[in-house]
Amino acid sequence: MLISLGCRLDFHFPQPTPLIAMLTVHQSRFSDLLRQDGLVLAPGVPAEGYRDGFGNWCIRMVAPAGDFMLSTNGVFRDAGLPDPVAPEARQHEVQDLPFDTLVYLLGSRYCDTDLLSEQAWQIFDKGPTGWARVQAICDFVQAHVTFGYHHAKATRTASQTLAEGVGVCRDFAHLAIALCRCLNIPARYCTGYLSDIGEPLPHPTGDFAAWMEVYLDGQWHLFDPRNTAPRFARFLVARGRDAADVPLTQTFGSATMTGFLVWTEETDPKATAGLATSPAPETLGIHLPTFTRLTTRKERKP
Repeated sequence: MLISLGCRLDFHFPQPTPLIAMLTVHQSRFSDLLRQDGLVLAPGVPAEGYRDGFGNWCIRMVAPAGDFMLSTNGVFRDAGLPDPVAPEARQHEVQDLPFDTLVYLLGSRYCDTDLLSEQAWQIFDKGPTGWARVQAICDFVQAHVTFGYHHAKATRTASQTLAEGVGVCRDFAHLAIALCRCLNIPARYCTGYLSDIGEPLPHPTGDFAAWMEVYLDGQWHLFDPRNTAPRFARFLVARGRDAADVPLTQTFGSATMTGFLVWTEETDPKATAGLATSPAPETLGIHLPTFTRLTTRKERKP
């Protein structure tokens, strides 16, 4: 299938304000790209692209005083298959884990493992390991946390989510990630687009989603503590230790969001006939309606 996805974020700034945006689909899906989802800035301002320490594509700029818009609009191929499952995936002993996974065993801003470790072992120590243990964690989170957008709180940690019993998708992910790390399973936070294809109507208003990846049996596997049944047409934007590492927009000063629109929809192949195949990753990044200056810094390699 072909998926049209994108977003439009509107802000009002009382004065020129530095901003970092992380809004384009992750490089792992570049081979599926049909129409570039480059970031559009209106009005156009100087902007610079770079990769952060987790390999995410970021674009920084100084937003002008007044109204400012960021938007993307891309088209991607998708296999039309549900999230993959691997029930036989085994859990590694800590001493056997690759070095680059060890950071995802540590506590982080929203995943306060020090406050959850004892409880995690009490609940899950006697149960299965590997894939089944992670699934049990997701089921536990589902059973103990009630979803609702009115429950959103930017400062809520994993332990607070469990204590309060409410949250949004990022809170579900943080709690599951923290419990996995307590049990010596590397887990990292993911944010991106998730379609409602195959879900019963009416579909909710579009939004970005959060889920997690865990390291089992030599590779990273996707789990969604908010949506435990496999879903269709999921597109990663960024990953990190928790939400603090992957804010979709980070402003360094006062800002008011005045508009928010996100879509992930199946599109008619006839409407996309003739679209070019994906360009090289280094060419992706920014479109400026009013061009001023654009600098793209390639990732340096040792």
